[in-house]
Amino acid sequence: MATLKVPATVPTAADDCEQLRKAFQGWGTNEALIISILGHRDAAQRRAIRRAYAETYGEELLRSITDEISGDFERAVILWTLDPAERDAVLANEAARKWQPGNRVLVEIACTRGSAQLFAVRQAYHERFKRSLEEDIAAHVKGDFRKLLVPLVTAYRYDGPEVNTRLAHSEAKILHEKIQHKSYSDDEIIRILTTRSKAQLLATFNYYNDAFGHPINKDLKADPKDEYLKTLRAIIRCFTCPDRYFEKVVRQAIAGLGTDESSLTRVITTRAEVDLKLIKEAYQKRNSVPLDRAVAGDTSGDYENMLLALLGQE
Repeated sequence: MATLKVPATVPTAADDCEQLRKAFQGWGTNEALIISILGHRDAAQRRAIRRAYAETYGEELLRSITDEISGDFERAVILWTLDPAERDAVLANEAARKWQPGNRVLVEIACTRGSAQLFAVRQAYHERFKRSLEEDIAAHVKGDFRKLLVPLVTAYRYDGPEVNTRLAHSEAKILHEKIQHKSYSDDEIIRILTTRSKAQLLATFNYYNDAFGHPINKDLKADPKDEYLKTLRAIIRCFTCPDRYFEKVVRQAIAGLGTDESSLTRVITTRAEVDLKLIKEAYQKRNSVPLDRAVAGDTSGDYENMLLALLGQE
């Protein structure tokens, strides 16, 4: 499901470091060489390169990258080069500090990562920012959003396949009752969404559909402009169909006159080793255009080349 393409024979981390150093030196930067290396290495290989680079040259690779390149290309390379948990910590910090109701980054991280991955994000956040993620969300997010997002990012859900059918039936009824009364921030809704396993939630949402004749997200569209309801729908979509959720993020980032480079970069760098192939398939099906072509048409230069490398181009 990943789109990342790693060569059959990968150079040693020391060799990659030497080549990257050459790319940084001289009058100009060899951006193509940077992409050919970092854009075709998996997380473990990038981690080894960073370690070897620091040991060999006495400086952090990310600092060297920042000194040599800039703009959207720099952000794409930096985010990609980070460890996944560290990357998520950086994205979560930006989302928390600059939080606004339409920002779904915290939802994406909390609902599309496994329990161990989310725990690693919280650890990386603590190490990098000397505060907890929960602390920053509580400080910057207010009202019902804070009530929802703090437990969402602190969850350590059961990751297995077992489902309690009776519980799914009863909690589907609870959700329906609360939604019918427009009690969208009720403690019971938040409890169910922030504590149950993905398998349990899928069973609950399926029973909701069977019992009440339509998906739960249809009932959560009572006020399409309500950002809190949009957040609830995003949570459910991230659990039920993450590829279609991210396809929409990418589609909206590309649509229109301008490009939302921040969202486009985030999706491609966070999903290239996960399910970007499925997102590409969903995009092709929804828009009748290959995602690679859409990205190429909306971006340019080294930034375009980096994204296309992560999308699977050789």
